[in-house]
Amino acid sequence: MGGSSAGAGNAGKRPNEQLGSWFARSGWSKGELARQVNRRARQMGAHHISTDTSRVRRWLDGENPREPIPRILSELFSERFGAVVAIEDLGLRAAHRSPSVSGVDLPWAGPQTVSLLSEFSRSDLMLARRGFLGSSLALSAGPALIEPMQRWLVPSPAGDPGPAETAGASRRPSRLSEPELRLLEETTKMFRQWDAQCGGGLRRKAVVGQLHEVTDLLQEPQPGITSKRLFRCAAELAELAGWMSYDIGLQPTAQKYFVLALHAAKEAGDKPLGSYVLSSMSRQMIHLGRPDDALELIHLAQYGSRECATARTQAMLYAMEARAYANMGQPSKCKRAVRMAEDTFADAGLDDEQDPDWITFFSEAELNGENSHSYRDLAYVAGRSPTYASLAEPVMERAVQLFEKDAEHQRSYALNLVGMATVHLLKREPEQAVSYSERALEVAGRIRSERVNNRLRKTVEGAVREFGDVAEVHDLTDQLGAKLPEALEAV
Repeated sequence: MGGSSAGAGNAGKRPNEQLGSWFARSGWSKGELARQVNRRARQMGAHHISTDTSRVRRWLDGENPREPIPRILSELFSERFGAVVAIEDLGLRAAHRSPSVSGVDLPWAGPQTVSLLSEFSRSDLMLARRGFLGSSLALSAGPALIEPMQRWLVPSPAGDPGPAETAGASRRPSRLSEPELRLLEETTKMFRQWDAQCGGGLRRKAVVGQLHEVTDLLQEPQPGITSKRLFRCAAELAELAGWMSYDIGLQPTAQKYFVLALHAAKEAGDKPLGSYVLSSMSRQMIHLGRPDDALELIHLAQYGSRECATARTQAMLYAMEARAYANMGQPSKCKRAVRMAEDTFADAGLDDEQDPDWITFFSEAELNGENSHSYRDLAYVAGRSPTYASLAEPVMERAVQLFEKDAEHQRSYALNLVGMATVHLLKREPEQAVSYSERALEVAGRIRSERVNNRLRKTVEGAVREFGDVAEVHDLTDQLGAKLPEALEAV
């Protein structure tokens, strides 16, 4: 079964020139595209999808595939070209989306935020089992993304009652006791630790389920202070669900959770948490080749939390600002932001007790990792500059040394090992690149992160392309196939 039979309205169809143009520029064969669609569908749980070359030919001839194929194609071409390629850009008819679950321009009001969180988390849990996770979503970018997020800064109308608080709620004791509230908050911390240790693929459904439970509580009358704590919990869980979705390659789903997390953080009155959510959105935009959008989001985060974020949070935001500038090819602004991150981080130890749990991941190791990746990204943007690669090497080596001793942040350890491999490729040192890639493979085998697998695959591809005649590089492809066969499929 093809799983992508033509939708209605294909009578008199003409060749899809938009899809044909993207396909021709991708360099893929029809068989390669079919394999990648099938692989992504399996990752989503859509096991009924079984695409072949004849089906790809029919799409190019004008057949309109059913969801989730259009979204899968949008994601694959977006990753291939390092920029958002929307379903409409491919000449495919976007699936009908109800206003409640489409786009990122959502109402900034407590009851609507609760309703949207509840609906989206429930749909995620139900539809994931049937293989259509996020199929009604498309990525937003540019002004369509930035302008709605700017409304995060607009103050709530004065005199409004607390979020989700009814007239009688303040006179009625909460059905949640203080120990129960604390347990909810501690559970969120535990989920965050699992993600850092194991990657986004193992516990995502549990996080989404917990988020749905919290929205159920928010739909009941609660005193204002309890409601704010529940909104903060919902914001942290939604951000984590978004982060896990991003980590396993579900980009539109990730963006939707991030947007809902920002809305919940606003209802909680927690500006530093909102800035953290915006930093996650910024990181996703860098991944998707949209550094201008990433910079806008980071500046919005910095402005919104400038008077209330701890030094550790501000240092993280400066580090992400540097990443954006690096990917925009602006070395002087990148270096300035790196220095600001280092200088601000030096003050982080002074307010450790005030740091919320969600920012404790930003350690000395993480600081070095981010700053070294900024230099590495500069090297790529500057035409594979060995100068910037040499700047990255000692900083990234320090990150690797620190993460090696950190059993909790295994995904970050793997990403920095891959980063070191790419630095050595830039310096034309293939044997050292192989050594770090082999270490990364060992760690990647213990976690479930599509992001780590993709970066490993791309690094191996680059090594083979440039140094395929080196015996160690040739052997690396065999090791990738043995330890991470799924990553090898697209090589």
